[in-house]
Amino acid sequence: MQHTARAAPQVHKDRRDWQNLRGMLPFLWEFRGRALFALSCLVLSKVANVGVPLVLKEVVEYYERAKDDPVLLAAVLPVSLLLAYGLLKLSSTLFNELRDVVFAKVRYRAMRRLSTRVLEHLHKLSLRFHLDRRTGAVSRDLERGTRSVSQILNYMAFSILPIMVEFTLVAFILLRDYDLIFTLAMFGAVAVYVLVTFAITEWRMDFRHSMNRLDSEANNQAFDSLINYETVKYFGNEQMELRRYDGTLSDWEHWAVKSQTSMSVLNFGQGAVIALGVTLVMYLAMRGVTDGDMSIGDLVLLNAFMLQLFIPLGFLGIVYRQIKYSLADMDLIFKLLEREPEIRDAADAVPLEISGGGLRFAGVDFSYQPERQILHHLDLEVPAGQKIAVVGHSGAGKSTLARLIYRFYDVNAGTISIDGQDIRSVTQDSLRAAIGIVPQDTVLFNDTIYYNIAYGRPGATRQDVESAAAMAHIREFIESLPDGWESVVGERGLKLSGGEKQRVAIARAILKDPEILIFDEATSSLDTRTERAIQETLAEVAAEHTTLVIAHRLSTVVDADRILVMSSGRVVESGTHKQLLSAAGVYREMWELQRKEREATEQVAS
Repeated sequence: MQHTARAAPQVHKDRRDWQNLRGMLPFLWEFRGRALFALSCLVLSKVANVGVPLVLKEVVEYYERAKDDPVLLAAVLPVSLLLAYGLLKLSSTLFNELRDVVFAKVRYRAMRRLSTRVLEHLHKLSLRFHLDRRTGAVSRDLERGTRSVSQILNYMAFSILPIMVEFTLVAFILLRDYDLIFTLAMFGAVAVYVLVTFAITEWRMDFRHSMNRLDSEANNQAFDSLINYETVKYFGNEQMELRRYDGTLSDWEHWAVKSQTSMSVLNFGQGAVIALGVTLVMYLAMRGVTDGDMSIGDLVLLNAFMLQLFIPLGFLGIVYRQIKYSLADMDLIFKLLEREPEIRDAADAVPLEISGGGLRFAGVDFSYQPERQILHHLDLEVPAGQKIAVVGHSGAGKSTLARLIYRFYDVNAGTISIDGQDIRSVTQDSLRAAIGIVPQDTVLFNDTIYYNIAYGRPGATRQDVESAAAMAHIREFIESLPDGWESVVGERGLKLSGGEKQRVAIARAILKDPEILIFDEATSSLDTRTERAIQETLAEVAAEHTTLVIAHRLSTVVDADRILVMSSGRVVESGTHKQLLSAAGVYREMWELQRKEREATEQVAS
């Protein structure tokens, strides 16, 4: 597989920076008092900072006046001025640190709130979104996006606002005490500096966007490769995965080098503006001293102001770049938050009221994509307390039934109802609380076995958890492990076999104790002996519940009250096991085929 040609940078012209900044305000409102106090500390710190050059000027001018009186010069020190100088320096540091301490909770609480809100929103988005998403890329975007909130608050509180306050104070003093030319020269240099910074940084942003996109893509590739570790090993494709990953990183390297090179251009431009501005102001000041219009103290004051302005201004380019990058990262998160969930509760939705758990599909049409319909005017009923099985070949639409009952998708036409209530008219939380499922593909959390079983009912007692495990015939296995119930199952439960994972899922469903049970190929990964034991358990559990069994292996559903045979999204046969066998239709054909497969397997085993 060859690596594709390097893509041109993606330009994000549709960002809404001001709208996104306004979107941060709700996260700050919780600590508005702290934010205002931090702002007060910032102003006091800058007042003290600007006061330092003023005191320094007075010290210099004191010695200028005293230089003609050697006795006075030797005998008297300007103690009050020196104390004022020291106190102002100390106050500047104190208020700076106090601002940091007070504002820390604002920043980190905003990060916490946004992270929680994003995760909550991701859980609200439809299954369709999660099937399409790239987990690694979403993870990286989430990390950068939530971090960007802290960075922007940090830059605003510790860089932008302090510079603005200090500039305002310095401008006031310059306009009050000196010719207008000094204000124009100093702030003219600042204006040119800002324009150069903004212009070059805007040009550089395309490189950063490309770096971010490729960084997310590389992260997703690495993540995907590790999730599919066993598949990579099965086919010996380690080198292919490395080439794919390195190819993406090669593109990332290309744009990263361009970004760094353009940064050097920006740094040189900023340095040139600063050099010219300082030279011009100092020339004007020295000419004023030579002409006798200004004192040495004025020269020292202007020099100190220049240093105080241009030292933080030297970081303005970096701050501006980082704010632009953070705004780009934040835009990803706010666009994600604006994505509307496909499935929503109706405005007048009420909690589901269970009287028996009767389930009914009436004239249901459904398709994942418009061009390929899965269910065709499906009528299906699971009477309260009965066990109904749905069988059929792969692709018949069986597993789609479970997704529709859970309302992961809405039907295109028709209705699905529980005890006569359309599931679209009840709340999703109450609907899903009434249903328990043992899926065909069981995915576990990378936590302990106890945690994964208890997940079915988080408030359950340990005795309830152990009892559910015993009913699922997995308790003995758990207690034989070195770490017992505290054994960690690994990413997606990969440390357990397919049968062990399925029994954990069965225990979890038993613990939940819902009114409606769905078994979607619930014993497909079990050996014959364990399957028979589990079948007895499932029969016992199902006896007290409304149960829908979705199966391919017909031997698991012979005891069902009724068996529905699906083909191409339609029910083509219906009846008990005996009735369907005698009908000599699709069911009997499937039964004979599976019987021959079992006999062949048993002969090989013997």
